[in-house]
Amino acid sequence: MEKKKVILAYSGGLDTTTIIPWLKETYNYDVICVCVNVGQGKETDGLEERAKSCGAAACHLVDVTDEFVEDYCWPALKANAVYENKYLLGTSLARPLIAKVLVEYAHKYDAEAICHGATGKGNDQVRFELGIGALDPTIKIIAPWRIWDLQSRDDCMDFLIEHDIKLSTSHDQSYSRDTNLLHMSHEGLELENPAIEPNYDHILRLTNTPENAPDEPEEIQIDFVKGEPKKINGKAMSPREILETANQIGGKHAIGIVDLIENRVVGMKSRGIYETPGGTILWRAHEELEHMCLDRETFAFKAQASVKFSEIVYGGQWFTPLREALSAFFDETQKTVTGTVKLKLYKGNIILTSVSSPYSLYNAEIASFTTGDLYDHKDAEGFIHLYGLPLKVRALMRLSAEASEKTES
Repeated sequence: MEKKKVILAYSGGLDTTTIIPWLKETYNYDVICVCVNVGQGKETDGLEERAKSCGAAACHLVDVTDEFVEDYCWPALKANAVYENKYLLGTSLARPLIAKVLVEYAHKYDAEAICHGATGKGNDQVRFELGIGALDPTIKIIAPWRIWDLQSRDDCMDFLIEHDIKLSTSHDQSYSRDTNLLHMSHEGLELENPAIEPNYDHILRLTNTPENAPDEPEEIQIDFVKGEPKKINGKAMSPREILETANQIGGKHAIGIVDLIENRVVGMKSRGIYETPGGTILWRAHEELEHMCLDRETFAFKAQASVKFSEIVYGGQWFTPLREALSAFFDETQKTVTGTVKLKLYKGNIILTSVSSPYSLYNAEIASFTTGDLYDHKDAEGFIHLYGLPLKVRALMRLSAEASEKTES
């Protein structure tokens, strides 16, 4: 009789390496590892051999980096999505795409279940399971961290030693890390104490520290078409190349390092260090262009919608009608967000140097202190009278009431 199969979201790290033998012992499954490449770089090297050496029946490396940038990062960029004013949603944006690929492979193998290595305290369990459930609610989900006896990452290391499985992870580097083309996150170990200053020289992988960044600033020019970056420094690139180039330049100048105590979906606060060098540059440039190209009411409403979009994505609700409707709204707003932004990068700082657009709503003839044909200073008098009329009515009411009180007394 053929064994039942489980699809494991495999990264090759400590947690998912431990899960392979645990699944076999606990359920007697054939374990099919699926590593979804969203830009992890060298982390994917040798994964197939490593997975099979730990007992996996098969391992697939699925490259969806282009799809990740075009269909997930760019919609978030056009939304100016930032969670709690700091986090550019790097992990949050990748999880629904990973869930999509896992469901595809579950169908391909006729697997009974999908297993992930997210903890019972984190956000990713929500993101994976909401994504899987939205695409195929009939698939069983296994979350080992919610059911096994292992209580810590040290326990996982001990489990692997007992099963004679070697993993090149030292205790002082066993942070919970997530890497993709948009960012790298770091959690755990001493970072769990917010009173401790992070040792960035020890932690950072994508970016310089400000102290180690170049002593000379560098200017970067980004050309946008309908809200999407198309060129860097005058050179046309694919979406993936745009983000890779921005990462390289931003990382050199210590751009995009964030230390955040955030509110998790499950109700607790957690601390994470995020490196998002290229994303931070692109988000800033895009926002500056929107200041020029969007009218006041659209810009203001879009800012409110962006907060909701960020909460939806952070909470794993990518495959929902509301997220799709908001993305359609953002796409509509981007029809005139075309132009060029120049920024100066220096030791963690992004300084705007210039912005221009054929759709600019900035009109120097109106904005200038010099009187022009399009604006008559005298017009302001009638505007101020009408705009301030409610204030005058309220003040008159208050004065009348105070006079009545004095008369009565």
